[in-house]
Amino acid sequence: MPEIETSHLRLRMFTPDDLDALALITGDVEVMKYLGTSGARTREKTKNTIDAIQRHWNEHGFGIWAVEHKADQKLIGWCGLQMLEKTPEIEVAYLLAQDYWNQGLATEAARAAIEYGFRELKLTRIVAIARPENTGSYRVMEKVGMKYERDAHFYNVDVIYYAIENGSP
Repeated sequence: MPEIETSHLRLRMFTPDDLDALALITGDVEVMKYLGTSGARTREKTKNTIDAIQRHWNEHGFGIWAVEHKADQKLIGWCGLQMLEKTPEIEVAYLLAQDYWNQGLATEAARAAIEYGFRELKLTRIVAIARPENTGSYRVMEKVGMKYERDAHFYNVDVIYYAIENGSP
């Protein structure tokens, strides 16, 4: 399965050794505040998430990568492409530990995932969603060239829905 390197990040497959580091991130109430409806995750739920990510890769040939900060070789979150709930569309998704917010790293990771989707997967369109109050997330969407299209409802929450077409600036 492919890996991607950017200036500051390495996007790679998750391994069983990532569970403890990811559980610290997904166990953070602030990090998980806008993701889904369940809030912070237990270690067991985090393990289930890693298992689901690996199943998605096996089923679809693409998915979410573990995001490693190259400078300190530390797992700092996830980013990648996944099927948008109950649609044929593909969404870019990202999540970073609080210590790595506001450094442009989510944008760097999302841009790499989108480029991979267009170049390697030959996708024509990629979407992203976020809760309206999650300004950090939709700023990332805008920085990578995505445009607001509509309000929507996915994963049992109201969201704003952005998209980018292959060839967009």
